[in-house]
Amino acid sequence: MSLCRSLYKAGSLIAIHFHPSGSSVPRARLAAAINVIPHTGFATVATASTSKRKMADKLTQEERDTLLQPLLQSGWKVQANRDAIEKEFKFKDFNEAFGFMSRVALLAEKMDHHPEWFNVYNKLQVTLSSHDVNGLSKRDIRMAKFMDTASK
Repeated sequence: MSLCRSLYKAGSLIAIHFHPSGSSVPRARLAAAINVIPHTGFATVATASTSKRKMADKLTQEERDTLLQPLLQSGWKVQANRDAIEKEFKFKDFNEAFGFMSRVALLAEKMDHHPEWFNVYNKLQVTLSSHDVNGLSKRDIRMAKFMDTASK
């Protein structure tokens, strides 16, 4: 019961209610799955499946020929010094650029695939490459297509 009380004391940001006595999961294992961060008011719950995302495969030459062409026609460029693509986006003002970056950031978190970018006022320079394969993957293609659509 003291574990339940400490979680309720975490504040209005989070409230976790469970009944360990009626649970088929042993109390010690259940308590270990919940990590309360002291003095912050936050708690995290570990899930049973902690599977990591599958590593991407580097684009084959055939995939490069077919998947990169539409991106190259929309302004993306292959970097000369590494296996990556880059593009500069221009917006009306900083708010528009930041809004775009926020939309991209939401997808990046879902994909666990984060762009390299540099922003000054209404300009955003983006570089995409999959670090786990040291080059371009289908995740980069998906992210670039999303950016092209979101920037319009």
